[in-house]
Amino acid sequence: MLNYIEPLYRPPSEARSLILQVTNGCSWNNCTFCEMYTDPQKAFRPKAQEEIEAEIEAIGASGYPIDRIFLADGDAMTLSMRRLVDILEAIRRHLPGVRRVSAYCLPRNVRKKSVADLEQLVGLGLKLIYVGCETGNDFLLEKIAKGETFESSRAALQKAKAAGMKTSVMILNGLGGKDHWQEHAVDSARLMNAGQPNFLSTLVVSFPKGMQRFAAPFGAERPFRQQDLPGLFREMELLLETLELEKTIFRSNHASNYLTLAGVLDKDKARLLQQVRLALRDPDKAGLRPEWARGL
Repeated sequence: MLNYIEPLYRPPSEARSLILQVTNGCSWNNCTFCEMYTDPQKAFRPKAQEEIEAEIEAIGASGYPIDRIFLADGDAMTLSMRRLVDILEAIRRHLPGVRRVSAYCLPRNVRKKSVADLEQLVGLGLKLIYVGCETGNDFLLEKIAKGETFESSRAALQKAKAAGMKTSVMILNGLGGKDHWQEHAVDSARLMNAGQPNFLSTLVVSFPKGMQRFAAPFGAERPFRQQDLPGLFREMELLLETLELEKTIFRSNHASNYLTLAGVLDKDKARLLQQVRLALRDPDKAGLRPEWARGL
């Protein structure tokens, strides 16, 4: 019924959503930390509209109850307004029980659309986008080949908010290594304060296929030094201290994280900081995830 080009990826919170693949791979696919779409079969291409609509119609005809859909792969929002509107309208025709559609999104693909465009997408059901900001620090954004800046990411988050589209932002704990953790934490918090996302998650940057691709842009003179566990917690402490959020659901519970954190910011800031400081002071009592249980 669904013709997937694997591997597929989705946010943890979309575990019970139907994964509808509307593109293969990522249109940018240059970020040095990301190994999700590096296999040859994941070369970027949009899926044919006829194929997408046939899959939606077949799912609807099956009678299987669907209330959430996640548009894969890496950045469905790169599609034109015409394509996105056609997909969302097909979902409404054949799957009237769907309450929410969501997608990964690069900041640049929000900026390419007007507030009116985004409002139209929200009205058709695309209510949540997952935005990989990674960091708010321009030096690090350049080193990881993100193709974004603090200002470009800020503009995208604020445009989505103006359109009533919810945002879930990812920041990568450890991205600055041992030498740039402070500016990474402070500038990431500044970006979040400006964007006021609905959801904020932190993941620990990991290198299951080795660190060479990521470390190369830092050069031999001042090479990237991977952060240690106390350093990750100090960075998290500084991030939380600097965040000034009105009502953002915060999660640091991805399988890559050693320390599981969950709360609403700023309401739960004091409690979350207590947890981080306990991990720094007495890690044996902090309930850290063992190395074998981490998913990278």
